[in-house]
Amino acid sequence: MDSRIDEIAAEIKTLQAELMDELKKKQDEFFYTLEDTKVRFEDGVVREGREKIISSIRYLSSFSVLAVLTIPFIWSMMIPALMVDIFVSIYQSVCFPIYKIPKVRRKDYIIIDRYNLFYLDRVEKINCWYCEYFNGVISYTREIAARTEQFWCPIKHSRAQRDSHSRYEKFFDFGDYETYRKELEERRADFEDLQK
Repeated sequence: MDSRIDEIAAEIKTLQAELMDELKKKQDEFFYTLEDTKVRFEDGVVREGREKIISSIRYLSSFSVLAVLTIPFIWSMMIPALMVDIFVSIYQSVCFPIYKIPKVRRKDYIIIDRYNLFYLDRVEKINCWYCEYFNGVISYTREIAARTEQFWCPIKHSRAQRDSHSRYEKFFDFGDYETYRKELEERRADFEDLQK
């Protein structure tokens, strides 16, 4: 692969690690700790946050009537999201062992925790649950698709994508047929970075 591309990809990973470190610092700022997967806030913070909860009626009334009327359309998307979640989970359970691709850990992508925040009313909690599940399914599916694409067709596009997936840096350059033919089997099996 091109050494400058490798350098940029390494810089991106370094920046992502720095971002995670900075996000962890927010735990101190907002007075919470993580114990396993359980979040613990200081009692005074919880008490103060609960005092500021607004009612669900007041929350919904802050939106236009048309916005409120779109709620059934939003929630109807839960059906395809559930179906995708089920089918991609079955797909990777069956196919990834055959391809020798490490499985995507669902719990790393579908994180359900915001609905439980003490300062949200019931409607806000339901909205958070929906968004964290739906977006988690999309992320989970994208990672499964990325690993599949690396196995079957690891070739970059002819033009830049707005947002490429996690495996894209391992793909062959568009038009580089010599490297493609020479290194295809090696790239198909290059999942060592996931073994850490």
